[in-house]
Amino acid sequence: MMGFDFMFTIFPAIFTIMFLLILGMFIVNAVRGIGQWNKNNASPKLTVEATVTAKRGDVTYHHHHDPNMGAGMDHTTSSTTYYATFQVESGDRMEFRIPRDEYGYLAEGDRGRLTFQGTRYLGFERT
Repeated sequence: MMGFDFMFTIFPAIFTIMFLLILGMFIVNAVRGIGQWNKNNASPKLTVEATVTAKRGDVTYHHHHDPNMGAGMDHTTSSTTYYATFQVESGDRMEFRIPRDEYGYLAEGDRGRLTFQGTRYLGFERT
């Protein structure tokens, strides 16, 4: 029976450690996000000549299970995050997350004026 008692004493410690690790990761991500937001706000708004060099979409799938709907009534939804890569006159490339409605209007090779603030995309005007 000693092994059984051991499980009852070790489980709360393991549970607490796992909870603290997950909470710590959440806090670190939140602090990083707030730091990036502040850094973007402190950055100047820049408009530069640029060329669209690539576009991509990142699709994320979410599986949903509703126990009230019975067996086989699960469903999956998806969401897509859109990105575009721009090359500026210096040769540097920058990738930005862009709104869905602008993604369809951009084509690789488009030239124009890119406006951004830090890592925040603000717009692109074709010339």
